Amino acid sequence: MQPVSPGPRLERARPDLGRRGRRRGELTVATIARLAGVSKPTVSRVLNGRSGVADDTRRRIEQLLREHGYRRPSAVAPSPGVEVLFYGLESHLAVEILRGVQDVVNDHDLGVGFTDVLACAGRNRSWAEQLLARRPVGVITAHSQFTAEQHAQLAASGIPLVAVDPSGQPYGEVPSVAATNWSGAVAATRHLLQLGHRRIGVIGGPTDSLCARERLEACRAAMETAGVPVDPRLVRTGRFWFEDGLALGRELLGLPDRPTALLCGNDLQAFGVYEAARQAGLRIPQDLSVVGFDGIAASHWCGPPLTTVCQPFREIGAAAAHLLLALIAGQPPAQTRIELATTLVVRASTAPPAQSAPVS
Repeated sequence: MQPVSPGPRLERARPDLGRRGRRRGELTVATIARLAGVSKPTVSRVLNGRSGVADDTRRRIEQLLREHGYRRPSAVAPSPGVEVLFYGLESHLAVEILRGVQDVVNDHDLGVGFTDVLACAGRNRSWAEQLLARRPVGVITAHSQFTAEQHAQLAASGIPLVAVDPSGQPYGEVPSVAATNWSGAVAATRHLLQLGHRRIGVIGGPTDSLCARERLEACRAAMETAGVPVDPRLVRTGRFWFEDGLALGRELLGLPDRPTALLCGNDLQAFGVYEAARQAGLRIPQDLSVVGFDGIAASHWCGPPLTTVCQPFREIGAAAAHLLLALIAGQPPAQTRIELATTLVVRASTAPPAQSAPVS
């Protein structure tokens, strides 16, 4: 898919965030409660992400809230800020995404907050309850573990929502922003093929992640197109963690006929492969070429500097913020799916395989 521009910037005008009364024709909590056959406090618990509501009842209320376009009245008007939702606050991704969001919303006199879902686990109040209690005017979900059920929970609250790099197709009509995972992985694979590598191993990300599946399938497609199908014995999948790159790298480098190059699902996995190669007494790139994905800052600090596919995280955050501002202003976005271009950055971790010359 060709990269798509996030579109023109919105006017430098703060969205209408003032307190407002309920307009004629808008439904009240009491009306939703009557339609759902429950009490008003039960509807309020669903609106605020609180526990104590049966799953079937919660789903029925959420469906009614969505169908009738429920909006919060002035008595509970939200605060002037947007929330970015992460699952594990990995600084190498989160900081750049937050900067991109802030670049845009600051022009509209909005603040930026964040919620780490993983850090909220085990607390008395759920992450949803904590987030909804802050009354953000909009939410950006920036982690692939965010589920359709969680999307529904936020959608029921009447808060505009945008997804960044979702694990699958976003819930309902939720707009989303991602990088061009497919073309990035194809570029990385072709780079190794052009160097002369034919025994290429792949360490992919978790199979429930859309971006991980895209990257893995793109590698397969590029190699099949080149007439060098992927050897299934050289494919592993795991979490986007250093530890998984280390463990899976050990497996692949311990094979009798080990790969001469490894394509990794992200940079953290690639760093794990670096350590696996060190433990095996292999040199990078003389004995093993390694390619990562993400382009985090540490990728050019390691030794040797890592060849990787860079994602424009700051621009992704900015594009998500533009979509969110349009939703807050009540304007349907011109595009509900935006993909921003990735860039292959060739550094010192890749070279022709031993006793092989580059192929044109």
